[in-house]
Amino acid sequence: QVQLVESGGGLVQPGGSLTLSCAASGRAFSRYFMAWFRQAPGRERTFIATISWSGGSTVYADSVKGRFTIFRDDARNTVYLQMNSLKPEDTALYSCASQTTPTGPLTTTRAYDIWGQGTQVTVSS
Repeated sequence: QVQLVESGGGLVQPGGSLTLSCAASGRAFSRYFMAWFRQAPGRERTFIATISWSGGSTVYADSVKGRFTIFRDDARNTVYLQMNSLKPEDTALYSCASQTTPTGPLTTTRAYDIWGQGTQVTVSS
């Protein structure tokens, strides 16, 4: 069973940067699509980015395109989310997810069956 643990969240000023990490247990990590989602208070969880098992294919939400980068290091069983030019509207609980069984479009929550607990990102001056 894959387990995911996020880290790297915190308080950052508008225009600043953060890099989130998601460490996965399990030997099959390199075979899974991985993704980041976020959920602001009172709102639904929304898709941010996904990366293929090879790392060769990525998809981003329009709201973060050009500012966020998802990448993975399979040797470390870790997927990252580099976030630049942060805005107050980026404030949310950020969670990573793993797709161990292909189901549903990769930009939807139902495509992923393993979730981490999340790490809080707050963008404020």
